[in-house]
Amino acid sequence: MALQVLLNFFLALVWMFMTVSFTPTGFAIGFLVGLLLIVLMRRFFSYRLYIFRIWAVISLFFLFIKELILANYSVFKLVIQPRLSIRPAIFELETELERDWEVTLLAALITLTPGTLVVAISDDQTKLYIHAIDFEDIEGAVQAIKTTFERAIMEVSRP
Repeated sequence: MALQVLLNFFLALVWMFMTVSFTPTGFAIGFLVGLLLIVLMRRFFSYRLYIFRIWAVISLFFLFIKELILANYSVFKLVIQPRLSIRPAIFELETELERDWEVTLLAALITLTPGTLVVAISDDQTKLYIHAIDFEDIEGAVQAIKTTFERAIMEVSRP
C-alpha cells in the first residue's frame, strides 16, 4: 500500500513538472491522473488498491459514530427511567482477529461505546470478555459486534 501512495505522489509531481503548474490545483489534477494510472495498472500489484483501504477506514469511522450515537441513546433511555431495571452481563466474544493492533482496536471501539466495557482479553488474544450494562440477548450482541466492528476492522487490515 505504501508503494502505491508514494507512486501516486511521484506521478503527481511528474505531472506538475510536465505541465509547469506548481500550484495546489496542478498537484490535485496530477494526483487524480496518477490515481487513474494506478487503477489502470492494478493487475501488476499483488494487493488491493490503497483507495479501498482508505475507504474502509472512513467506513469504520462512520460505523463507530453511528454505534456511538445509538449506544448513547440506549444508555440515555436507561438513565431517565424512573425505575432502574437493567440486566448487566459479562460475556465472551471469540474473535477472528489475529494481529495485536486489530484486537486492541476492537477492544477500544467496544469500550468507547457507552454501555459496554472490555474487562479482559485472553492470553492468546482470541477471546474478549465484555461487560454490558443491559442486554437481553447475549448471542445477538456477540453477532452484532462480529458483523459490525470486527468485520470492518478486517476490511481495513486484510490485503
